[in-house]
Amino acid sequence: MQNPYIPYKARIKSVKQETQDVRTFKIEPCNFDYMPGQFLELSIPGIGEAPISVSSSPTRGDYLELGVRKAGTLTGAMHEFKVGDVIGLRGPFGTFFDTEAMKSRDLLLISGGCGLAPMRALIQYVEDCRDDFGKVTVLYGAKSPDDILYKDELIEWQNSESLVCQYTVDNVPQGTCWDANVGLITELIPPLQIDVPKTVAVIVGPPVMYRFVIQELNSKGVKDENIIVSLERYMKCGVGKCGHCQINGVYVCQEGPVFTLAQLRNLREAV
Repeated sequence: MQNPYIPYKARIKSVKQETQDVRTFKIEPCNFDYMPGQFLELSIPGIGEAPISVSSSPTRGDYLELGVRKAGTLTGAMHEFKVGDVIGLRGPFGTFFDTEAMKSRDLLLISGGCGLAPMRALIQYVEDCRDDFGKVTVLYGAKSPDDILYKDELIEWQNSESLVCQYTVDNVPQGTCWDANVGLITELIPPLQIDVPKTVAVIVGPPVMYRFVIQELNSKGVKDENIIVSLERYMKCGVGKCGHCQINGVYVCQEGPVFTLAQLRNLREAV
């Protein structure tokens, strides 16, 4: 494993504007093994570092992609970077989506907002190893049409014969052309026909979404041990030293960010 304290230099190969405040950076080389759900520490000399989830699958080649939302000093500086610029990376850190345990299971992959970035890594992995899994359903919710990530891929997933994909927006500004679903992502769950004992649900998104999505899943009979969530709780250092991500004695960057809901039921403030 790469020394977790020492960043290595990597180069930006491409930059794609996803939304007004989110860009996808393709980075080469990828000097370590990782799995969907894990995160890296992105560093810029003289500015600092921040944890960023990997948004591409390791099955896609000797590169990785990072979906970076402009939200602070470091991410703002990253948005100024161009093709050919060099950044620092260290990691990978954290737990990951247990794709071995998911084999032969039906997957219900639910994400909201920027949660589609780490979920995209899992979706790509499942696509590339499609025969290992049962039925795959992707649900995605965004605030508005302008906030939708990976628009081209969402259309590809909708047209794919290997998975089912539905997406929705909370609202549509007046004058916007939109002919898809409008409403909260929770509204997409009740109509689903799922094989409850066979289904594993994965949730990644803003904290406010979790409680209501979990309620809908429990209403359909999905048990806590078959619900997987990814927590983003102010992770900073990645090695359990700074305490930013501590929840009642649990360090999310070390014991997470991927948990089953059964692991979190007795952990107050987690979901």
